[in-house]
Amino acid sequence: MDFPEQLKYSAEHEWVAVDGTRARVGITDFAQDALGDVVFVNLPAAGTTVAAGGTCAEVESTKSVSDIYAPVTGEIVEVNGRVNADPYGDGWIFVVEMTDPSELGALMDAAAYRRMVEES
Repeated sequence: MDFPEQLKYSAEHEWVAVDGTRARVGITDFAQDALGDVVFVNLPAAGTTVAAGGTCAEVESTKSVSDIYAPVTGEIVEVNGRVNADPYGDGWIFVVEMTDPSELGALMDAAAYRRMVEES
C-alpha cells in the first residue's frame, strides 16, 4: 500500500495535494483497494461550493456506493472521473480553490494516515 509523503490525508480516505491555494483531491490507495472496481463516479460540477467535511461526490463500485467528502472548503474548479487510474497520479477526482487553507492543518500527514489504516 502506498502513502506518498507529500500528501495530506483525511479520516474518510481522501488525499490532498496542495499547490498554492488549490487542493487536488482523490481517494487513497487503501480506499480504492477496499472499493474494488469503480463502475461510476458522480462528480461535483465545476463552480460548486463545498464545505470541509461535507459530501460532494459519490463513487459506485462492484462492492458498494461510497460518499466522497471535501477535505477543505472552497469552490470546485476542475473535475476528473478517472478514479480507476493511478490513485495518486491520474486518478484524482476534483480540484478545490480553497477559501481557508488553514483547514489543511486538520488533515493527517502520511505517517498518521498509515497508522490509522493499520489500526483499522
